[in-house]
Parts: sequence; C-alpha cells; structure tokens
Amino acid sequence: MLIAEIWANVKVKSINQTYNYKIPENLNFITAGWRVTIPFGRQKIDGFVINVFDGDPNDFEFELKEIISAVDDEAWFSEEMMISAKWLANFYLCPLSQTMSLFMPGEKSKKIVPLFEKFFKINPKYNVDELMKVFPKNATAKLKLMELFKNKSELKQSDLKENKISAATIKSFTDLKIVEVEKRRILRDSYENVKPKKKIINLTDEQKFAVNEVTKAIENPEKVQNKKFLLYGVTGSGKTQVYIEITKRVTELGRRAVILVPEISLTGQIVYEFKRHFKDIIVLHSKLSANERGDAFHRIRNGEVNVVIGARSALFTPIDNVGLFVLDEEQDYSYKQNESPFYHARTVAEKFSEFHNAAIIFGSATPSLETYYRAETGEIFLLKLPHRVKDNDMPTAECVDMREELKRGNKNVLSRSLQKLLEQTIQKNQQAIILLNRRGYSTFVMCRECGEVIKCPDCGMPMVYHRDGFLRCHHCDIETTPPDICPKCGSRYIKYFGSGTQRLEQTLKIALPDAKILRMDRDTTNKKMSHHRMITMFKNHEYDILFGTQMVAKGHDVDNVTAVGILSADSMLNIPDFRASEQCFMLITQAAGRAGRANLKGKVVVQAYNPKHEAVIFGCKQDYEGFFNYEIPLRKEQFYPPFSRLIKLIFTDKFEDCAKTSAQKLVDKFNSELKNKNSESIGPVPAIIAKYKDIYRFVVIIKTTELEKVINFLRENQYNVRNDVTIDIDPSAMF
Repeated sequence: MLIAEIWANVKVKSINQTYNYKIPENLNFITAGWRVTIPFGRQKIDGFVINVFDGDPNDFEFELKEIISAVDDEAWFSEEMMISAKWLANFYLCPLSQTMSLFMPGEKSKKIVPLFEKFFKINPKYNVDELMKVFPKNATAKLKLMELFKNKSELKQSDLKENKISAATIKSFTDLKIVEVEKRRILRDSYENVKPKKKIINLTDEQKFAVNEVTKAIENPEKVQNKKFLLYGVTGSGKTQVYIEITKRVTELGRRAVILVPEISLTGQIVYEFKRHFKDIIVLHSKLSANERGDAFHRIRNGEVNVVIGARSALFTPIDNVGLFVLDEEQDYSYKQNESPFYHARTVAEKFSEFHNAAIIFGSATPSLETYYRAETGEIFLLKLPHRVKDNDMPTAECVDMREELKRGNKNVLSRSLQKLLEQTIQKNQQAIILLNRRGYSTFVMCRECGEVIKCPDCGMPMVYHRDGFLRCHHCDIETTPPDICPKCGSRYIKYFGSGTQRLEQTLKIALPDAKILRMDRDTTNKKMSHHRMITMFKNHEYDILFGTQMVAKGHDVDNVTAVGILSADSMLNIPDFRASEQCFMLITQAAGRAGRANLKGKVVVQAYNPKHEAVIFGCKQDYEGFFNYEIPLRKEQFYPPFSRLIKLIFTDKFEDCAKTSAQKLVDKFNSELKNKNSESIGPVPAIIAKYKDIYRFVVIIKTTELEKVINFLRENQYNVRNDVTIDIDPSAMF
C-alpha cells in the first residue's frame, strides 16, 4: 500500500526526523508536497509529506497510523519549495518543519478559506429584448432584472442586492435555465485602490548604464556567470526607477521578479511607483490576514502576476521562473528574522537567485560593509549612482553638541538650532521630518555634563546596564556597580538614557503650537495600511512635521520636506556591538537624505553627545566611502565581518551555573577541535537580558572563515537539537 514519509509540524527541536504513515484509499492522490492532518501521540496535528512510496506496513517495527485528512485542496509545496526548505534547514540548523512553515501563508495549522462570489449572466440561447416583451407590466421585479442585464453582460450578487432584486426573482430565472450562475473566487488586495497615473521617466546616463549591465545578465543567464549586483546610489538617485526598468525587461522575457523591502512602512512607496508601470502586482506584508495571504499565494501559484513586492516573507511564495530578485535598502536589519529559523533575507535571496539562475540586485545609499566589501573585491558587480536624479544638491548638515546645549542652560530635548530650523521651515510653508533614535537606549550610563560613557577598563567597550542594577562588559565578563559621579569630570549628572515619542510630541506642541504634527511609531501604526495612510496624508501636506522612530528615516520621498532633525543620533555608539558605528553612520545618512529631494534646498540638524566620533562626522558629510575606509581596517584587526562570519549560541537554564557550564563546555570542545587563525570564540558572557522569565541566558560568539566546518561541528555534536541551545547564524545583534 502507499506509505507517506511525513515531517510533523511541531516546534520541539529534538523531534528532528520524519515519521511514516499509511495513506488510506480515499487519500491515494496525496504525493510529496501535500499538507495533511495526522495523529501524533494524543494530538491531531498537521504535517508535511516529504515522500510517498509503496510498502508493506508489516515491515515496520511499529504499527503505522493512518493519515486523517488532507489540509488543502492541492499539494502546497512545489519541488522548488521543497529544495529551498531543505537548504534552509540544513544551513540554519533547525528542523525542516520550521523552514517549511515559512512557505505557508497563515498560521501553521490554519486552513486557508477562499472567498467566492456568485455571478449571473443570460444563457446565450436567450435574447434580453425578446424576453422583456413576454413579461406583463405588473412583473416589475423581472423587468427590472432584465433592464440590468441590458446594461451589463453579467451581474454580481452585490449588484442584485444594491438594486433590491430578491433571491426569489433570480431563482425563477435560474430554475428555467434562462440565467446561468457561476461561482468565482474573489481575490482580496489591500492595494487595489492604489492607482497612480503613469508618467514618462527619462533615465540619467548613470541609470541607463545600471539597467543595461543587469539586463545583459537577465538576457543571457547561461553565459553571464556573475549575476549579483550592488546598486550603490545616494539618496534620491533613482534606484527604484532602475528596479522598475529592469523588471520590465524581465517580464518581457516571460520571467518574474521578487522585489523586497525591509519594512512594511516602505512597502507603500515602492508599490505606488511600481503600479505606475505594472498592471498586476502582488504585495505581501505582515499586516495581511491569513486569507489575504492565501489569495495572494493562489494568484502567484497560478501565474496570474509577474511581480511580487513585500517584506522578507515574500521570498517564500510559490513563485517559479524568477529572473530577478531585488533587495532594496539591503543593509537594513529588518531583513533578519529574530526567531527560529534565524534566516537573513539577504543570504536566502542570494541562494534562491542561484536556484532560479536569476539576477539579484542589492540596493542601498548606505550598503552594509559586508556587501560593499564584496563589491570592492569583485565578488559582486558594483553599479554606482553618485548623483540625485533632479541634479539637486545633497542637504547640508549641522551637528549640535548637546553637552554644550546643557552648559548653556538648555535642558530641552530640542536644541536651539533645531527649534529655529523648524520655525523657519513652517513659516515657509515647507515640511520637516524628525527622527528620535531610540536604538541603544536604556542600556548604558552616560554623564550629560561631559558625555563620558561608562566603559570596560579592560577592552574599552561600553558597559551594559542590567535590570539587577549592575554594569557588565559582554566581552570581558567584568561586573561593577554604576558610579554616582562621573569618573572623568566629577559631575553628578549621570543619566540612564531613555526618552519616548509621546514625550517628544508634547515638547513639539509646546515649542511649535501652530504646527500640525504627525507621530509615526508602533502605537500609531498598528492597523493595516496605517503606514501608507500616514505617509499619504503627510505628502498631501495635511501635516507640517512627521516625527517618530526609525521608520521615518528611510525610503520616503516627499518633495516639500526641506528640514530633518535627528535626536540622539549617536546613542547606538554605546551598545556593545562591533556594528554600532556602522548603524550610527547609516542612520544619519539615511535620515538626512529625506531632505531637499526636489528643487528646494535641504537642511539637517544632527544632535549628538559625541559629535567628534568618526561615524557622526562622516554621516553629517554623507561620505560613505570615507566611513568605509575608516571602519574596514578596524573590522580586519578585530576579525569581524566581512573578514569572518558569526554564529551566536545562547545557552539557557533555570540555574545560572548550569547555563554557564553548558556554554563553557561548548567553548572548550570548540577550542580543542577547531580553534585556529580561521576560527575563534568569545564568551561565555551573560546576555544583555541575562535572565528572562526566570531562565538564565549565556552567550557564546564564534567568528570563522570556515562556516560550513563550524556548522558541521555543531550538527555532529547535536547542539542543533538541544532545547536549551539557540543557534543564530549571521546574527544582527551580538549579545
């Protein structure tokens, strides 16, 4: 009889194997790729069919149970999706059930319910005018129905309801087979009302060159070996239009494109531009319901659309024949998933482009140092857009030392320069964006008098403030109590940093009582399409100032914005992470790039406590190459990416000593077997949140140029199936 090899869809890592089930006669259509419901212990759960074969149930050691039912009406996983899921599980050291779940449109066991609507049309055998002649004048409802059919070849159920045609009236016609009924699937689309006008775009010579180079790889995928491109362009240089022109060529060749953006807040902007040129696109993001995602997957699977746009999860749609992948804002850490499987969309998209023999474009005004280094060394083809498309100047930036502001008696969150800029901007009937940088807040201790941050006496990295009241170094495992006075200047103005958007909103309303202010943060954008609505309102100048967290810093293109303020621009310099300088530089450059994108001159005020740090200086100049040349030797000296790959392991236990001992055993074994010039470890040290829900957490970081060898080491020693160990390859945060 037919027997299915099935992965049980459970979250327990130690269940890292397939199970065999009998396929009952009524389900003998099931093949590899189907989702099924199976008995598992005392539960009924869903599972993924990996393989189907003929076999004798008596040949197995245990009695085989039967599959209960099929979850869907068709096989969910194509062969390409199965290959991709297996690669993900192997590379990210997680169960196959977890990676297969990525390719599902809803919750892990949810059945997607299609929405259908009835359509009515006259049987071709009948003529409407002839039918109307046979109705007496008192047959008002029937005559009204025929009048509707005279104006429309078919009617929807909603048309009948709107015109108050009863179900009895329509039934009398369907019973006589005068009217035919057809059920059609209704596909929901959050962006169906976004219908921008098409406009003619004249490409710059730089844009044309970029389009031509990528087009060569798309037109001759077998001949062009390197199909990986970095599109490095300053803010406002027209990267999106390059994506559009290349996508046009891809679709003309009968292939398809996947366009990724890091966050939902950026989806609306790029969708608007793509809809100018493409009739049918699919948009995927985290705010869609399971059924909306199901509709989108249905259209993609059926080949009804050639362009898919979305956040990182858009990689896992049932799309085939892909000729182009795009990662816009490729440097953004929103592309990293911070739960298992801990995949990075940049790594996955690159691998998927190889599976599809497709071109891939990484686009950014501030590329990650890893990607730019690969381009500099020739591994990726570098394309540059060094000028804005409207040939307008980049905005000028002023850096305000907030220590000096305090000395001069200004204890306000707004510097005097920024307040003056905002007043002038509103007087000119122009608009402003203000970014409150909260990254790194509440984890470090700083003196507001002199700007001194409490650092480790051994390695010089900022010490991290923990909830138990201690400062700890996550590199050297040194622990101390926070000082009452500044060790540098003797001031008692020691501050545990933290400031919220609501407090800033109150400050802005007091400082600028006549300004119309729009706050964009997690609290105000928790509803579907709220990002898109807010940006649209701001573009329409319903508000003078848009302010919020990092979601206001990138991707938005508003012609009337001439002023940008960045608050606490350097706060992330004080987190214990080798990427802190890079993140600070990128934030300043990206946020500054929102100003002066049309013909109006842009001005930026950057508020910092450490204005002489290189990341702040290069950020204010918007000098990417300068920052890259400063930072890359430091990375090389410290053996950090791009000169190594990282693996983060978190060991957990309800007893602190047990968690630390387990982590130390890993370090000892690693050092005895793999430690050399190509691989080294840091730790174990307490995690930044060292105790969570009464569970202690210790971190080990492995740096290596031999990633595959380390992955095999972890798999062979079964760290990947231990429930007390979390493995994160290419982590976005160190501790």
